[in-house]
Amino acid sequence: MINQFTWRDYMEFTQDKPIFQQVAEFIENQILDGLLLPDEQTPSTNEFQKIYEINPATARKGLNILVDEGIIYKKRGMGMYVSENAKEIILNKRQEEFFNTHIPQIIKELKRINITPAQLALEIEKRQKEGK
Repeated sequence: MINQFTWRDYMEFTQDKPIFQQVAEFIENQILDGLLLPDEQTPSTNEFQKIYEINPATARKGLNILVDEGIIYKKRGMGMYVSENAKEIILNKRQEEFFNTHIPQIIKELKRINITPAQLALEIEKRQKEGK
């Protein structure tokens, strides 16, 4: 598990979405970044309260979303742990969200400013190589 100094550096709450969703995304990001591995314990609701000064019920709501999605699981009396296939579940979910939310907007803007998909692909490859 990550120490509390890393947690504070890694997470900042914003006003754009509910805190419980941000808690869930925080755990998802830790899993995607390899900071939480399968069968490792996630931060507890009390740790979220202590470090981020949020209501434990709010943190619990975020963690329960992840339980419902199969990303983490409960061990009675022990806490929450990362599921074996958590990373795959998150990747599938995030890719679907990206394709359904962002791609239609990108296509609309490409048409508006007369950029072909091939031009966009070349620019993306160029920027990836540059590290941007």
